Amino acid sequence: MRKLSLLIFFAVSLIAASAHAGLYRLHGFLQGNYSSNTVSSNPDGGDFKWAEERMQLKLEASLEPFRVFLKTDAFVDHIDGKGTAELREGYADYTAKAWDVRAGRQVITWGLGDLLFINDVFPKDYEAFFSGRPMEYLKKGIDGVKLGLYPAFASFEFVVAPFFEPNRFPDSGRFWMYDPMPGLTNRVKKEPARSLENTEFALRAYRDIAGFDASVYFYRGFYRQPSILPDNPLMPTKLTLFYPKLSVYGASLQGRALNGVLSLEAGYYDSRLDGNGTDPMIPNSQSRFLIGYQRQIWEDFTIGLQYYGEYMHDYAEYEKHLPAGFPKEHKLRQLATARLTQFLIHQTLRLSLFAFYSPSDKDYMLNPEIKYNFTDSIWAAVGGNIFGGGEKWTQFGQLDRNDNVYVQLRYEF
Repeated sequence: MRKLSLLIFFAVSLIAASAHAGLYRLHGFLQGNYSSNTVSSNPDGGDFKWAEERMQLKLEASLEPFRVFLKTDAFVDHIDGKGTAELREGYADYTAKAWDVRAGRQVITWGLGDLLFINDVFPKDYEAFFSGRPMEYLKKGIDGVKLGLYPAFASFEFVVAPFFEPNRFPDSGRFWMYDPMPGLTNRVKKEPARSLENTEFALRAYRDIAGFDASVYFYRGFYRQPSILPDNPLMPTKLTLFYPKLSVYGASLQGRALNGVLSLEAGYYDSRLDGNGTDPMIPNSQSRFLIGYQRQIWEDFTIGLQYYGEYMHDYAEYEKHLPAGFPKEHKLRQLATARLTQFLIHQTLRLSLFAFYSPSDKDYMLNPEIKYNFTDSIWAAVGGNIFGGGEKWTQFGQLDRNDNVYVQLRYEF
Protein backbone atom coordinates (compact mmCIF):
# COMPACT_ATOMS: atom_id res chain seq x y z
CA MET A 1 0.00 0.00 0.00
CA ARG A 2 2.87 2.33 0.80
CA LYS A 3 4.43 1.67 -2.62
CA LEU A 4 1.16 2.49 -4.33
CA SER A 5 0.79 5.71 -2.30
CA LEU A 6 4.30 6.82 -3.24
CA LEU A 7 3.66 6.05 -6.91
CA ILE A 8 0.38 7.97 -6.89
CA PHE A 9 2.03 10.92 -5.13
CA PHE A 10 4.83 10.98 -7.72
CA ALA A 11 2.32 10.61 -10.54
CA VAL A 12 0.10 13.43 -9.26
CA SER A 13 3.12 15.71 -8.88
CA LEU A 14 4.32 14.99 -12.40
CA ILE A 15 0.83 15.28 -13.85
CA ALA A 16 0.38 18.66 -12.20
CA ALA A 17 3.63 19.86 -13.75
CA SER A 18 2.73 18.27 -17.09
CA ALA A 19 -0.71 19.87 -17.08
CA HIS A 20 0.92 23.24 -16.78
CA ALA A 21 3.11 22.38 -19.77
CA GLY A 22 0.27 20.63 -21.67
CA LEU A 23 2.08 17.28 -21.72
CA TYR A 24 -0.50 14.83 -20.39
CA ARG A 25 -3.07 12.57 -22.03
CA LEU A 26 -6.18 10.84 -20.68
CA HIS A 27 -7.81 7.91 -22.44
CA GLY A 28 -10.01 5.00 -21.49
CA PHE A 29 -13.09 2.99 -22.29
CA LEU A 30 -16.46 1.77 -21.07
CA GLN A 31 -17.04 -1.94 -21.65
CA GLY A 32 -19.61 -4.66 -21.23
CA ASN A 33 -18.38 -8.26 -21.31
CA TYR A 34 -20.71 -11.27 -21.03
CA SER A 35 -20.08 -14.99 -21.49
CA SER A 36 -22.65 -17.78 -21.20
CA ASN A 37 -22.38 -21.58 -21.17
CA THR A 38 -23.62 -23.57 -24.14
CA VAL A 39 -23.19 -27.14 -22.84
CA SER A 40 -23.88 -27.25 -19.11
CA SER A 41 -24.14 -25.05 -16.04
CA ASN A 42 -21.12 -24.15 -13.94
CA PRO A 43 -20.15 -26.35 -10.98
CA ASP A 44 -21.80 -23.75 -8.72
CA GLY A 45 -25.02 -23.96 -10.78
CA GLY A 46 -24.63 -20.64 -12.59
CA ASP A 47 -24.94 -20.21 -16.34
CA PHE A 48 -22.45 -17.36 -16.90
CA LYS A 49 -18.70 -17.60 -17.13
CA TRP A 50 -18.39 -13.81 -17.07
CA ALA A 51 -20.78 -10.87 -16.71
CA GLU A 52 -19.49 -7.40 -15.97
CA GLU A 53 -19.43 -3.74 -16.82
CA ARG A 54 -16.04 -2.06 -16.67
CA MET A 55 -14.46 1.37 -16.98
CA GLN A 56 -10.77 1.84 -17.64
CA LEU A 57 -8.80 5.07 -17.35
CA LYS A 58 -5.31 5.46 -18.83
CA LEU A 59 -3.38 8.53 -17.79
CA GLU A 60 0.00 9.40 -19.27
CA ALA A 61 2.12 12.39 -18.31
CA SER A 62 5.61 13.29 -19.45
CA LEU A 63 8.09 15.95 -18.50
CA GLU A 64 11.37 14.91 -20.10
CA PRO A 65 13.24 12.83 -19.10
CA PHE A 66 10.42 11.52 -16.86
CA ARG A 67 7.16 9.82 -17.81
CA VAL A 68 4.35 8.32 -15.71
CA PHE A 69 1.68 5.89 -16.89
CA LEU A 70 -1.38 4.73 -14.92
CA LYS A 71 -3.98 2.20 -16.09
CA THR A 72 -6.80 1.61 -13.62
CA ASP A 73 -9.97 -0.46 -14.00
CA ALA A 74 -13.20 -0.16 -12.01
CA PHE A 75 -15.83 -2.84 -12.61
CA VAL A 76 -18.97 -4.54 -11.39
CA ASP A 77 -18.87 -8.36 -11.41
CA HIS A 78 -22.45 -9.67 -11.55
CA ILE A 79 -21.43 -13.27 -10.86
CA ASP A 80 -19.71 -12.56 -7.56
CA GLY A 81 -22.07 -9.66 -6.92
CA LYS A 82 -19.42 -7.10 -6.10
CA GLY A 83 -17.71 -4.05 -7.52
CA THR A 84 -14.04 -3.23 -7.15
CA ALA A 85 -11.08 -1.47 -8.72
CA GLU A 86 -7.61 -2.62 -9.67
CA LEU A 87 -4.39 -0.98 -10.77
CA ARG A 88 -3.47 -2.89 -13.92
CA GLU A 89 -0.35 -0.83 -14.64
CA GLY A 90 1.30 2.02 -12.81
CA TYR A 91 4.93 2.92 -13.46
CA ALA A 92 7.41 5.73 -13.82
CA ASP A 93 10.02 5.94 -16.61
CA TYR A 94 13.32 7.72 -16.78
CA THR A 95 15.00 7.89 -20.20
CA ALA A 96 18.65 8.76 -20.85
CA LYS A 97 20.61 8.62 -24.08
CA ALA A 98 21.88 5.05 -23.84
CA TRP A 99 19.70 3.59 -21.08
CA ASP A 100 16.29 3.83 -19.46
CA VAL A 101 14.56 2.49 -16.37
CA ARG A 102 10.93 1.67 -15.55
CA ALA A 103 9.74 1.13 -11.97
CA GLY A 104 6.29 0.01 -10.81
CA ARG A 105 3.56 -2.33 -11.99
CA GLN A 106 4.12 -3.18 -15.66
CA VAL A 107 3.19 -5.74 -18.31
CA ILE A 108 6.21 -7.35 -19.98
CA THR A 109 6.01 -9.46 -23.13
CA TRP A 110 8.97 -11.48 -24.38
CA GLY A 111 9.23 -14.28 -26.92
CA LEU A 112 7.57 -14.91 -30.28
CA GLY A 113 4.72 -17.35 -29.68
CA ASP A 114 1.11 -16.53 -30.50
CA LEU A 115 -0.69 -17.70 -27.32
CA LEU A 116 2.19 -20.13 -26.74
CA PHE A 117 4.75 -19.01 -24.20
CA ILE A 118 8.32 -20.25 -23.78
CA ASN A 119 10.49 -17.28 -22.84
CA ASP A 120 7.54 -15.10 -21.88
CA VAL A 121 7.78 -16.24 -18.26
CA PHE A 122 5.64 -13.42 -16.86
CA PRO A 123 2.19 -14.03 -15.29
CA LYS A 124 -0.95 -14.79 -17.30
CA ASP A 125 -4.68 -14.85 -16.55
CA TYR A 126 -6.04 -18.02 -18.17
CA GLU A 127 -9.50 -17.57 -16.66
CA ALA A 128 -9.80 -14.36 -18.67
CA PHE A 129 -8.73 -16.17 -21.84
CA PHE A 130 -11.08 -19.16 -21.43
CA SER A 131 -14.09 -17.03 -20.45
CA GLY A 132 -14.06 -14.76 -23.51
CA ARG A 133 -12.53 -11.52 -22.27
CA PRO A 134 -10.56 -9.19 -24.59
CA MET A 135 -7.08 -10.53 -25.25
CA GLU A 136 -5.32 -7.75 -23.32
CA TYR A 137 -6.61 -9.32 -20.09
CA LEU A 138 -4.57 -12.48 -20.66
CA LYS A 139 -1.46 -10.63 -19.46
CA LYS A 140 -0.98 -9.68 -15.82
CA GLY A 141 1.34 -7.00 -14.52
CA ILE A 142 4.28 -7.52 -12.20
CA ASP A 143 5.66 -5.14 -9.57
CA GLY A 144 9.31 -4.55 -10.30
CA VAL A 145 12.04 -2.63 -12.08
CA LYS A 146 13.09 -2.99 -15.73
CA LEU A 147 16.43 -1.56 -16.84
CA GLY A 148 17.21 -1.09 -20.53
CA LEU A 149 20.78 -0.74 -21.79
CA TYR A 150 21.56 0.12 -25.42
CA PRO A 151 25.26 -0.10 -26.32
CA ALA A 152 26.20 -0.24 -29.99
CA PHE A 153 26.67 -4.01 -30.25
CA ALA A 154 23.33 -5.15 -28.71
CA SER A 155 20.38 -4.15 -26.53
CA PHE A 156 19.58 -5.49 -23.07
CA GLU A 157 16.56 -5.64 -20.76
CA PHE A 158 17.05 -6.62 -17.13
CA VAL A 159 14.01 -7.23 -14.89
CA VAL A 160 13.98 -7.47 -11.10
CA ALA A 161 10.68 -8.51 -9.47
CA PRO A 162 10.77 -8.85 -5.66
CA PHE A 163 7.10 -9.85 -5.32
CA PHE A 164 5.99 -13.14 -6.89
CA GLU A 165 2.84 -13.05 -9.02
CA PRO A 166 1.28 -16.44 -9.96
CA ASN A 167 -0.74 -17.29 -13.03
CA ARG A 168 -4.49 -17.11 -12.57
CA PHE A 169 -6.33 -20.28 -13.51
CA PRO A 170 -10.09 -20.86 -13.97
CA ASP A 171 -12.16 -20.66 -10.79
CA SER A 172 -13.50 -24.02 -9.63
CA GLY A 173 -16.96 -22.50 -9.17
CA ARG A 174 -17.20 -21.25 -12.76
CA PHE A 175 -15.22 -23.95 -14.62
CA TRP A 176 -15.26 -27.72 -14.70
CA MET A 177 -11.62 -28.76 -14.19
CA TYR A 178 -9.84 -32.05 -13.51
CA ASP A 179 -8.89 -32.60 -9.88
CA PRO A 180 -6.71 -35.64 -9.05
CA MET A 181 -7.88 -35.58 -5.40
CA PRO A 182 -11.45 -34.24 -5.43
CA GLY A 183 -12.35 -35.55 -1.97
CA LEU A 184 -9.49 -33.75 -0.25
CA THR A 185 -10.76 -30.25 0.53
CA ASN A 186 -8.25 -29.29 3.23
CA ARG A 187 -5.93 -27.22 1.05
CA VAL A 188 -3.58 -24.31 1.63
CA LYS A 189 -1.70 -22.21 -0.90
CA LYS A 190 1.89 -21.28 -0.11
CA GLU A 191 3.47 -18.61 -2.30
CA PRO A 192 7.21 -17.84 -2.16
CA ALA A 193 8.07 -15.64 0.81
CA ARG A 194 8.73 -12.00 0.03
CA SER A 195 12.43 -12.07 0.69
CA LEU A 196 15.60 -11.03 -1.12
CA GLU A 197 16.39 -14.69 -1.67
CA ASN A 198 13.16 -15.18 -3.63
CA THR A 199 13.52 -12.11 -5.86
CA GLU A 200 12.92 -13.00 -9.51
CA PHE A 201 15.47 -12.00 -12.16
CA ALA A 202 15.06 -11.98 -15.94
CA LEU A 203 17.43 -10.90 -18.71
CA ARG A 204 16.93 -10.43 -22.43
CA ALA A 205 19.70 -9.53 -24.90
CA TYR A 206 18.78 -8.83 -28.52
CA ARG A 207 20.12 -7.50 -31.81
CA ASP A 208 19.75 -7.84 -35.57
CA ILE A 209 21.70 -10.68 -37.22
CA ALA A 210 21.60 -10.78 -41.03
CA GLY A 211 18.11 -9.26 -41.11
CA PHE A 212 16.73 -11.51 -38.36
CA ASP A 213 15.74 -10.35 -34.88
CA ALA A 214 17.76 -12.54 -32.51
CA SER A 215 17.31 -12.74 -28.73
CA VAL A 216 18.67 -14.77 -25.83
CA TYR A 217 16.86 -15.01 -22.48
CA PHE A 218 17.47 -15.97 -18.87
CA TYR A 219 15.02 -16.24 -15.97
CA ARG A 220 15.49 -17.26 -12.35
CA GLY A 221 12.38 -17.53 -10.23
CA PHE A 222 9.47 -19.94 -9.86
CA TYR A 223 6.90 -21.92 -11.82
CA ARG A 224 3.71 -19.86 -11.94
CA GLN A 225 1.47 -22.93 -11.90
CA PRO A 226 1.30 -24.54 -8.45
CA SER A 227 2.30 -28.10 -7.66
CA ILE A 228 0.56 -30.17 -4.99
CA LEU A 229 2.23 -31.63 -1.92
CA PRO A 230 0.21 -34.10 0.20
CA ASP A 231 1.05 -34.36 3.89
CA ASN A 232 1.03 -38.14 3.56
CA PRO A 233 1.61 -39.85 0.18
CA LEU A 234 -0.44 -42.95 1.12
CA MET A 235 -3.37 -41.45 3.09
CA PRO A 236 -3.25 -37.66 2.66
CA THR A 237 -5.41 -35.40 4.83
CA LYS A 238 -4.06 -32.07 3.62
CA LEU A 239 -2.73 -30.62 0.36
CA THR A 240 -0.28 -27.75 0.09
CA LEU A 241 -0.18 -25.87 -3.21
CA PHE A 242 3.29 -24.43 -3.72
CA TYR A 243 5.42 -22.96 -6.52
CA PRO A 244 8.69 -24.85 -7.25
CA LYS A 245 11.90 -23.03 -8.13
CA LEU A 246 12.61 -22.61 -11.85
CA SER A 247 15.34 -21.31 -14.15
CA VAL A 248 14.82 -20.81 -17.90
CA TYR A 249 17.51 -20.45 -20.58
CA GLY A 250 16.21 -19.56 -24.04
CA ALA A 251 16.69 -18.05 -27.47
CA SER A 252 14.58 -16.87 -30.40
CA LEU A 253 15.00 -15.82 -34.02
CA GLN A 254 12.50 -14.10 -36.30
CA GLY A 255 12.68 -12.69 -39.82
CA ARG A 256 11.33 -12.80 -43.35
CA ALA A 257 11.54 -16.15 -45.14
CA LEU A 258 9.46 -18.17 -47.64
CA ASN A 259 7.41 -15.06 -48.57
CA GLY A 260 6.29 -14.70 -44.96
CA VAL A 261 7.61 -14.34 -41.42
CA LEU A 262 9.43 -17.29 -39.82
CA SER A 263 9.74 -17.60 -36.03
CA LEU A 264 11.96 -20.00 -34.10
CA GLU A 265 12.07 -20.17 -30.31
CA ALA A 266 13.41 -22.59 -27.71
CA GLY A 267 13.96 -22.77 -23.98
CA TYR A 268 15.34 -25.12 -21.35
CA TYR A 269 13.23 -25.27 -18.18
CA ASP A 270 15.52 -26.22 -15.29
CA SER A 271 13.40 -27.55 -12.40
CA ARG A 272 15.79 -26.62 -9.61
CA LEU A 273 14.05 -28.60 -6.84
CA ASP A 274 13.97 -31.85 -8.83
CA GLY A 275 17.15 -32.07 -10.86
CA ASN A 276 16.99 -35.85 -11.30
CA GLY A 277 13.23 -36.09 -11.91
CA THR A 278 12.47 -38.42 -8.99
CA ASP A 279 9.91 -36.23 -7.18
CA PRO A 280 6.50 -36.84 -8.84
CA MET A 281 4.98 -33.73 -7.19
CA ILE A 282 7.42 -31.34 -8.92
CA PRO A 283 7.65 -30.85 -12.71
CA ASN A 284 10.63 -32.48 -14.40
CA SER A 285 13.03 -30.32 -16.34
CA GLN A 286 11.93 -29.79 -19.95
CA SER A 287 13.13 -28.57 -23.32
CA ARG A 288 10.50 -26.51 -25.14
CA PHE A 289 10.53 -25.39 -28.77
CA LEU A 290 8.36 -23.50 -31.23
CA ILE A 291 8.31 -23.10 -35.01
CA GLY A 292 5.97 -20.43 -36.38
CA TYR A 293 5.12 -19.10 -39.83
CA GLN A 294 2.84 -16.24 -40.84
CA ARG A 295 1.90 -15.09 -44.33
CA GLN A 296 -0.64 -12.91 -46.12
CA ILE A 297 -2.35 -15.19 -48.65
CA TRP A 298 -4.42 -12.49 -50.34
CA GLU A 299 -5.38 -8.92 -49.54
CA ASP A 300 -6.54 -8.57 -45.91
CA PHE A 301 -6.29 -12.32 -45.27
CA THR A 302 -3.45 -13.77 -43.19
CA ILE A 303 -2.68 -17.21 -41.85
CA GLY A 304 -0.40 -18.06 -38.95
CA LEU A 305 0.75 -21.60 -38.14
CA GLN A 306 2.72 -22.88 -35.14
CA TYR A 307 4.17 -26.20 -33.98
CA TYR A 308 5.13 -26.42 -30.32
CA GLY A 309 6.68 -29.18 -28.23
CA GLU A 310 7.58 -29.94 -24.61
CA TYR A 311 10.19 -32.69 -24.16
CA MET A 312 10.40 -34.09 -20.62
CA HIS A 313 13.84 -35.04 -19.32
CA ASP A 314 14.44 -37.99 -16.95
CA TYR A 315 11.22 -39.55 -18.20
CA ALA A 316 12.11 -43.03 -16.90
CA GLU A 317 12.41 -41.63 -13.37
CA TYR A 318 9.11 -39.81 -13.81
CA GLU A 319 7.32 -43.05 -14.80
CA LYS A 320 9.00 -44.97 -12.00
CA HIS A 321 7.89 -42.60 -9.22
CA LEU A 322 4.45 -41.59 -10.55
CA PRO A 323 1.78 -42.52 -7.94
CA ALA A 324 -0.87 -45.03 -8.96
CA GLY A 325 -4.02 -43.42 -10.29
CA PHE A 326 -2.33 -40.17 -11.40
CA PRO A 327 -2.54 -39.29 -15.13
CA LYS A 328 0.70 -39.86 -17.01
CA GLU A 329 2.13 -37.08 -19.13
CA HIS A 330 3.75 -37.69 -22.51
CA LYS A 331 7.50 -37.67 -22.95
CA LEU A 332 6.92 -35.29 -25.86
CA ARG A 333 3.79 -33.19 -25.65
CA GLN A 334 2.92 -31.56 -28.97
CA LEU A 335 0.62 -28.71 -29.86
CA ALA A 336 -0.25 -27.19 -33.23
CA THR A 337 -2.10 -23.90 -33.77
CA ALA A 338 -3.63 -22.02 -36.68
CA ARG A 339 -4.80 -18.40 -36.77
CA LEU A 340 -6.94 -17.26 -39.73
CA THR A 341 -7.84 -13.58 -40.05
CA GLN A 342 -9.93 -11.88 -42.75
CA PHE A 343 -10.75 -8.14 -42.83
CA LEU A 344 -13.76 -6.89 -44.81
CA ILE A 345 -15.67 -3.63 -45.43
CA HIS A 346 -12.61 -1.37 -45.42
CA GLN A 347 -11.17 -3.32 -42.46
CA THR A 348 -14.07 -2.46 -40.16
CA LEU A 349 -15.19 -6.11 -40.02
CA ARG A 350 -12.78 -8.80 -38.81
CA LEU A 351 -13.46 -12.54 -39.05
CA SER A 352 -10.99 -14.67 -37.13
CA LEU A 353 -10.42 -18.23 -35.96
CA PHE A 354 -7.74 -19.44 -33.58
CA ALA A 355 -7.43 -23.21 -33.18
CA PHE A 356 -5.33 -25.38 -30.86
CA TYR A 357 -4.87 -29.10 -31.50
CA SER A 358 -2.58 -31.49 -29.63
CA PRO A 359 -1.39 -34.49 -31.70
CA SER A 360 -0.19 -36.15 -28.47
CA ASP A 361 -3.17 -35.43 -26.18
CA LYS A 362 -5.79 -35.56 -29.00
CA ASP A 363 -7.62 -32.55 -27.54
CA TYR A 364 -8.47 -29.16 -29.01
CA MET A 365 -9.75 -25.64 -28.46
CA LEU A 366 -11.46 -23.44 -31.07
CA ASN A 367 -11.96 -19.67 -30.75
CA PRO A 368 -14.00 -18.17 -33.64
CA GLU A 369 -14.77 -14.44 -33.41
CA ILE A 370 -16.47 -11.66 -35.36
CA LYS A 371 -15.55 -8.08 -34.53
CA TYR A 372 -17.09 -4.95 -36.06
CA ASN A 373 -15.97 -1.34 -35.63
CA PHE A 374 -19.08 0.86 -35.82
CA THR A 375 -16.94 4.00 -35.50
CA ASP A 376 -13.37 4.79 -34.52
CA SER A 377 -14.42 4.64 -30.87
CA ILE A 378 -17.20 1.99 -30.74
CA TRP A 379 -16.76 -1.71 -31.48
CA ALA A 380 -18.40 -5.02 -30.65
CA ALA A 381 -17.25 -8.62 -30.83
CA VAL A 382 -19.07 -11.95 -30.67
CA GLY A 383 -17.20 -15.23 -30.31
CA GLY A 384 -16.99 -18.60 -28.69
CA ASN A 385 -14.65 -20.99 -26.89
CA ILE A 386 -15.10 -24.66 -27.82
CA PHE A 387 -13.16 -27.42 -26.03
CA GLY A 388 -13.03 -31.16 -26.52
CA GLY A 389 -11.18 -34.39 -27.24
CA GLY A 390 -8.44 -35.99 -25.21
CA GLU A 391 -8.85 -37.35 -21.70
CA LYS A 392 -10.50 -35.84 -18.64
CA TRP A 393 -7.11 -34.56 -17.41
CA THR A 394 -5.57 -33.09 -20.60
CA GLN A 395 -5.29 -29.32 -21.03
CA PHE A 396 -8.36 -28.85 -23.22
CA GLY A 397 -10.07 -32.20 -22.65
CA GLN A 398 -10.74 -31.29 -19.01
CA LEU A 399 -12.57 -28.16 -20.22
CA ASP A 400 -15.00 -30.13 -22.39
CA ARG A 401 -18.08 -29.03 -20.39
CA ASN A 402 -17.07 -25.35 -20.44
CA ASP A 403 -18.00 -24.34 -24.01
CA ASN A 404 -19.22 -20.75 -24.02
CA VAL A 405 -20.24 -17.85 -26.23
CA TYR A 406 -19.29 -14.28 -25.39
CA VAL A 407 -20.12 -10.71 -26.28
CA GLN A 408 -17.79 -7.73 -25.89
CA LEU A 409 -18.99 -4.13 -26.29
CA ARG A 410 -16.62 -1.17 -25.92
CA TYR A 411 -16.73 2.61 -26.20
CA GLU A 412 -13.26 4.16 -26.24
CA PHE A 413 -12.53 7.79 -25.44
